[in-house]
Amino acid sequence: MVRSVRRSRLMGALLSAMALALVATGCGGASTKAADSKRNPSPTAAADRVEPLAGTPAPRLPVTVNSADGRKVTVASADRIVPLTGSLSEIVFTLGLGERVVARDITATFEQAAKLPVVTRAHDVSAEGVLSLRPTLVLADTTTGPAEAIGQILDAGIPLVVVDPAKSLADAGTRIDAVAGALGVPTAGAELKKRTEGRIDAVRKEIPAGERDGGKPRVAFLYLRGSASVYLLGGRDSGASSLLEAAGAVDAGKESGLTKDFTAITSEALAKAAPDAILVMAKGLDSVGGMDGLVKIPGVAETPAGMDRRVVAVDDGVLLNYGPRTDKVLRSIIKQLYADGK
Repeated sequence: MVRSVRRSRLMGALLSAMALALVATGCGGASTKAADSKRNPSPTAAADRVEPLAGTPAPRLPVTVNSADGRKVTVASADRIVPLTGSLSEIVFTLGLGERVVARDITATFEQAAKLPVVTRAHDVSAEGVLSLRPTLVLADTTTGPAEAIGQILDAGIPLVVVDPAKSLADAGTRIDAVAGALGVPTAGAELKKRTEGRIDAVRKEIPAGERDGGKPRVAFLYLRGSASVYLLGGRDSGASSLLEAAGAVDAGKESGLTKDFTAITSEALAKAAPDAILVMAKGLDSVGGMDGLVKIPGVAETPAGMDRRVVAVDDGVLLNYGPRTDKVLRSIIKQLYADGK
């Protein structure tokens, strides 16, 4: 369901593990049924809205910034902004500049962006769609593609700033700084960075005291797309490790020795991971028929998580964004993971 971490890592995993394409982590959507028992509350990670800072900052332009692809880019106007990932859109809107955004990527699923025209096709950028909206600034990250479309936007002379994708909690502030710098609102960026990091730190303290002192639950991150028969187990580079560790858990895939981002699910791999709980995206869980369908995937029913029917589901559009709403994601994981005191 993502393009941020997520799109390039998942697309690479799908191509190598399943020879499938056109599947990405940022396919956001409204929250769906998360589980079927009291120990699995409905996902609460993101009422599908962002919370802008108070006030509307005035960009101080022009600015020249370093783009993650090695170029220096001069931004003269932020009047018409096109962010090409959902997570970048989230940052722009949260900085208070949402009214200047003229298009969205398909992964920008939050309410304030819902009516904007979509300039992606099957998760790839449509250069024609972007250029038709006469942007004065395009924001992308290093996973945005295809390269031909990015080249067309650059050839048209549109300032395009590339930001490194987020892979962990530590990247949230860095990305906020990069976007705010390109928009000429560094003060607002500093405020949002402080708010985001402060909220994340506060949520980490919400882990029940007994859980902090006891053994850590093992949680496996599964990427599921039942309609495409895609069932993947996250490893060290899936993007979920930092989030799980912040929630006081162990990334079971990483801990079991999976060094890749994603590996096709097998009974053997799940047995080695031995998760106490399973983390999924809500739309992915729905795609396999909920909890009843999840335990039918080979190997799941034999894990402690499968036997306890213990699943943690978070809305697709925010799970791995590592941005202004990550505190809500983390709170949802903690709430669901420790719902029954385990």
